[in-house]
Amino acid sequence: MRNAQRKRAGFIQLHHLQRPEQSQSEVSESRTMEEDLLLLFLISLLSCTTNQVRLTVSPSSSQIFKTESVSLSCEDEDRPDGWTVRRNPTKGEVSQCGGGWGRSDGSSCTIQFAFPVDSGSYWCESSDGSTISSMIILTVSGGSVILQSPVLPVMEGDDVTLTCRTETATSNLPADFYKDGSFIRTEPAGHMTIHHVSRSDEGQYKCNMSGHGESPSSWISVTGTTSTTPGSTTSTPPSDPPVFLFVVPPVCVVVLLVLLVLLVRRCVHRKHEDTYSVVVYSSVRSEDISSGQSAYRPIRKRRNQKSSTAQ
Repeated sequence: MRNAQRKRAGFIQLHHLQRPEQSQSEVSESRTMEEDLLLLFLISLLSCTTNQVRLTVSPSSSQIFKTESVSLSCEDEDRPDGWTVRRNPTKGEVSQCGGGWGRSDGSSCTIQFAFPVDSGSYWCESSDGSTISSMIILTVSGGSVILQSPVLPVMEGDDVTLTCRTETATSNLPADFYKDGSFIRTEPAGHMTIHHVSRSDEGQYKCNMSGHGESPSSWISVTGTTSTTPGSTTSTPPSDPPVFLFVVPPVCVVVLLVLLVLLVRRCVHRKHEDTYSVVVYSSVRSEDISSGQSAYRPIRKRRNQKSSTAQ
């Protein structure tokens, strides 16, 4: 009944209006913009997550005795210069080599006499701060026993040797080895080899020499495709857990977030343009529209027309 009244009054009901189809050039331009944003996002992601520079330590051990010397070097085949060794000590603030500690020589840093206050995380950083290397954990022990273990992540399938060393003994002594607080075994010569390491070998290791004492704990990381961190294991975390082995610079995080937002907004905007459905009632006379034809044009009403109609 209501539909019949609308027809007699000259109203036509139009369902699910669609915007006119875009031309081939407009569609191609839209897809090109989306592809460019996606490509830029992927390039930025790769550039932020790929570290060419590597920090090496000599002696190659995660633990040293106090007053011993240690050298840290930033190695990058593409850019040998322009790197600075920085650290975040367990007690203190982030600073670079030469700023109150160590002697800087190009992209290298030497601590002539190390002390427990030099314990902490170390890394290489570019001059503009946009790129950093993976971090290493260095422990300077004031005790009489240390555990010499790899300072860098170990490749899965390699052999790893851990050596329990005293500051005074001239020969290797029997030592007990522990992983995550659990006893592993006693080695008569003071060194233990783990053959063909796997991810299950990751954890906190320490050693104990009877009559001499116990070493600090060191985290051993095993890497195949990616490195894990202490927080991802089921073992009890140490009192001073190592920091993440990989850190994304803040500038990369900002760039990636901006590109991601632009890409998402572009996709949402395009989806909104593709579908436009609405029900419109317009005072259109039936004789104005021929059979088999339809028209899409915005409806505008002037105020004076509305006023005259009301009168």
